[in-house]
Amino acid sequence: MIRGGRTTTAQTRALEELWPLFGVDFAPQQLDLDRLFGRSAPRAIEIGFGNGEHLAALAGRHPERDYLGIEVHPPGVGHLLLRIEAQQLHNVRVSRHDATEVLAQQIPPHCIDQILILFPDPWHKKRHHKRRLLQPAFAQCLAERLRTGGRLEIATDWQPYAEHMLQVLNACPLLENMSAGAGYAPRSTERAATRFEKRGERLGHDVWELMYRRR
Repeated sequence: MIRGGRTTTAQTRALEELWPLFGVDFAPQQLDLDRLFGRSAPRAIEIGFGNGEHLAALAGRHPERDYLGIEVHPPGVGHLLLRIEAQQLHNVRVSRHDATEVLAQQIPPHCIDQILILFPDPWHKKRHHKRRLLQPAFAQCLAERLRTGGRLEIATDWQPYAEHMLQVLNACPLLENMSAGAGYAPRSTERAATRFEKRGERLGHDVWELMYRRR
């Protein structure tokens, strides 16, 4: 679902001028990722990257890796495009389409080394739980896109959603929970706190992390 929000003049300019350089338009066919990035390299996907601060930081820290960010919120897409330009990041591409369709139709199986999903919308109300991203069918789709040994890393500050995701992902036969007792993982040392996460910390929110490996 595309959320509303104000797009700044700079973000609008980025969507018009930078999208042709770094954007990935949706089409119901598999991407040639080597052609998309112009090389063969380890690849990661961040689903729902917000304003792109975390994704841009990772891409800058790891120029040897390629990153595909997926986000439907236009201001966030514009913000990441501006970061790509400012930091001269050549290893980032951006999709602004529904992640379930992108993963199912555009990403080939067994080709991704890491998938990140940080603070997805928990859809708090019970009648909206069916809208949650992490459902059994999508968990299977995520696992199938990972290479053997590839990692799925998730963080949320909403405990009921964490419990739901733990149940769904532990039941996926292609995924192995990397945490003791098949529970929650310690905080990732590689992940920088996002602005959303910092705000949650100020409000006293706990964070639950999950880490899985493709069998």
